[in-house]
Amino acid sequence: MLVDEKSSRWAAAGRLARWIMGALSLVGGLTWILAASHGPTDLAVGLVLAAAGLVLLMPHRIELPRRLTALVVAGFAVVGTVAGLVVLTERVGSFAYVADRGWPFMWVQRYAVADDAATARSLAASASWTVDMISLSVNLLVWAYAGMLLVVIGVLMRRNRDGQRPDSAR
Repeated sequence: MLVDEKSSRWAAAGRLARWIMGALSLVGGLTWILAASHGPTDLAVGLVLAAAGLVLLMPHRIELPRRLTALVVAGFAVVGTVAGLVVLTERVGSFAYVADRGWPFMWVQRYAVADDAATARSLAASASWTVDMISLSVNLLVWAYAGMLLVVIGVLMRRNRDGQRPDSAR
């Protein structure tokens, strides 16, 4: 069977992208755990990033079904990010009112500054929401990785149920 040169280039590019994403996710997740763990949310985000980085770096250990993984990753990214909008954080300062939405990172915000807190709150209520695209992208990534980890758990449970072992254990 002849290997098409273009498909082998795309395969090599995909492997390189997976390796770079895995390395950055693993290092970023571990750094996040060490530097930014101020609560359970930060710890969960760091663990998801680190675990997903390991999965991406070791595709030979866990073979994931491509279509199912793509569907679950895309679905979790969208549904998790939209569901995070339920969380509302309001902050009132002496002259400012800020309303944030999003979880684990706030990515939609409206705010106002005025001479007193009551005026700032009423101005913010009539202000339009602004979107932080970087926080939105990170939310999508974290939720996509969470979906991928659920697929990994399902694959490992099925492998355990069927009595299969990884190649190195045979």
